[in-house]
Amino acid sequence: MSADLFSPAVQHRQIAGVDEAGRGPLAGPVVAAAVILDPGRPIEGLGDSKVISGKRRTALALQIRQSAWVGVGIAEPEEIDRINILQATMTAMARAVSNLPRLPDHILIDGNRVPQGLPCSAEAIIKGDASEAAIGAASIIAKTLRDDLMLRAALRFPGYGFEAHKGYPSAVHRKALIALGPCPIHRFSYAPVRAALEMRDA
Repeated sequence: MSADLFSPAVQHRQIAGVDEAGRGPLAGPVVAAAVILDPGRPIEGLGDSKVISGKRRTALALQIRQSAWVGVGIAEPEEIDRINILQATMTAMARAVSNLPRLPDHILIDGNRVPQGLPCSAEAIIKGDASEAAIGAASIIAKTLRDDLMLRAALRFPGYGFEAHKGYPSAVHRKALIALGPCPIHRFSYAPVRAALEMRDA
């Protein structure tokens, strides 16, 4: 008998995978998702959202929402600035779990930390989005939702290029940040944003 049969992912019946998107950007929210897959409705091609094409991610996200239980949690830039990105990420993950339509028996979290206050047992799995289907599904939901939010932000705050870089610190973004100054969805606790603000105030 395989040792894998004794892993927590097999022992527990309702397994939720949790992942986030948006820890590194200079602007926009951090978005987390929690997903409980339905064993009776398997989804092919789940995995780390960063290595899946945008078109494929969108198709998979739709399939996940149609055939699995999904919860999402968001921490906005103001909250990130107030409590720091690590705590905001943990908070968004806990919110995602609390927004699931059913209570899981066990939670698998991508990374090396487990948020506090979860309603059941949980474990962190480094690079879990590539090894656990439920975490991979959560990665896809979080990434597609955050990308969509940044596309909307690009319409509200033109000139920064949010539609392309999604708030990450690309050369285009840094140049626009210096030229235009920070906008309301920038993370003012991040050094490049503070520096750009100081340059404009000088």
